[in-house]
Formats: sequence, structure tokens, C-alpha cells
Amino acid sequence: MIDVDVRTIGDRIGEQIAVSDWLEVTQARINQFADATGDHQWIHVDPERAALELPSKTTIAHGFLTLSLLSTLIRESIAFTGLRMAINYGLNRVRFVSPVPSGCRIRACITLHAIEPVSGGFQATWQVTVERDGGDKPAAVADWLVRYYPEQG
Repeated sequence: MIDVDVRTIGDRIGEQIAVSDWLEVTQARINQFADATGDHQWIHVDPERAALELPSKTTIAHGFLTLSLLSTLIRESIAFTGLRMAINYGLNRVRFVSPVPSGCRIRACITLHAIEPVSGGFQATWQVTVERDGGDKPAAVADWLVRYYPEQG
């Protein structure tokens, strides 16, 4: 984990700030996500059918599950200091480049792309590439917007 002071992060625009540890995307996690979202499409939750019909021979994670793991991947990679509060503001661009098979490990390469002032803080645009262990293409790429509010004083 890397320590990053939010009060000076603007000096690091264009820099890869962190690469997360690998995180396994288990079938149990996929099933929990399906239950939480109501998306029980067979490609995600039916290992027997997936073994017969999918090129990966296993189920694949929901794209939105992969996307939702960005918060975990950044939180486990970067310890922000001088921070009072952070708020997920949204995404400008997301592409699900290749599927994440059940049991696959993913990690995030996190680059600070831009900083813009907002009332009481700033908005960071992170360019995040989610890599698959052993994959020749990323699982996902996203421009993620997070608003940071430094501690007062």
C-alpha cells in the first residue's frame, strides 16, 4: 500500500499512482452479486451450462461486478492521508474489454489523469485498467471520477 497525501496529489497528474494486489473473483462473489442485482443470467450463475457453451468453459463475472470492485482495489492500494471524505462521483468512460472467468484474479493499475477544483475540495479523474491474471487484454478500462475533501486546518 502506498501513502498519498490528498493535499499534494495534484503534483502527480499523469503518474501511475498504484497497482493493486491481485483479487480472486470467485463463483461465490459472482453469485452474491447476482443476488444483489437480480441479474441471474446463466453465463454468470450456471457453471454446468457454462462448461458446455462458453469458450472459457466456466461462468464469467458481471461487467458491473468488475466495475464495482474498483473501490476495493483502490482502497487496498492507496492510503489517503489528509482526507476528511471521499465521494464516488461517477464515470466518464467504461469499456469491458474481455470477460473475467470465475476463479480468475484481477488487479487495477491506477493512474491520476486530472484534478479539478470543486467547492471545498477537488475532483480526481483516475484512469483505471483492470488486468486479468494471465490475460492478453485488460478486463476493463474506466475513467473514474472521485471527489476528495481534505481535512480542515
